[in-house]
Amino acid sequence: MTDRSQEFDDKTRTELEAAAFRRLVSHLRTRADVQNIDLMNLAGFCRNCLSNWYMEAASNHGITLSKDEAREIIYGEPYKQWQAKHQIEASSDQKAAFEQNRPKDH
Repeated sequence: MTDRSQEFDDKTRTELEAAAFRRLVSHLRTRADVQNIDLMNLAGFCRNCLSNWYMEAASNHGITLSKDEAREIIYGEPYKQWQAKHQIEASSDQKAAFEQNRPKDH
């Protein structure tokens, strides 16, 4: 398999990556039934991770975003509002799996 990403100039690569990121965020917004703990247990990241990465990227560009501002960008609404509408209590099995597989930076 060929890595075609080398064929793109930096501007095109950035535009493609941004489009893929926007699609991921849009998809996660429509799949509010998928809990963050499930994402963490299966993929090692969740919506909160994305918001932290977004906040870090903004900081690298001299832009200060609060955690709440970054989360609202990812969730499409204030985090507390999203939690109230969509978040359910994690099961004992989900919590145990999270503790066993928890990434080092969480």
